[in-house]
Amino acid sequence: MTNRSKAKGSGWERAIVEHLRAAGWPFAERRLAGAAKDRGDIAGVVGVVIEAKNTATARLAEWVDETELERTNDGAWLGVVWHKRKGKGSAAEGYVTMTGAQFTELLARALDIQTVIPVGTEGEVA
Repeated sequence: MTNRSKAKGSGWERAIVEHLRAAGWPFAERRLAGAAKDRGDIAGVVGVVIEAKNTATARLAEWVDETELERTNDGAWLGVVWHKRKGKGSAAEGYVTMTGAQFTELLARALDIQTVIPVGTEGEVA
């Protein structure tokens, strides 16, 4: 990784943290790199792993797989990839990507309902 790409990534992580803090998550912070078991880039949102990406080329499948591993490492219930949108500078204008199973879990928790369609361990409908 070049210094320039590392700086871009760090800047994007800071933008996400600033956005989260302004939105009511005061403990959001960048996670220190280098742990044996990666647990994502942003900490301080309980139960959520956030992987930040700021690259010219989107590799959604790879990123989501990485985030799912990090979610497992962290014991979190939700894992998302928050990626920078081309031509947009703010985290509020970025994209957030997750699996369909994760989205269903998010909806169920947000609406405080039980999932109507049972989901298997690999995300397939049971």
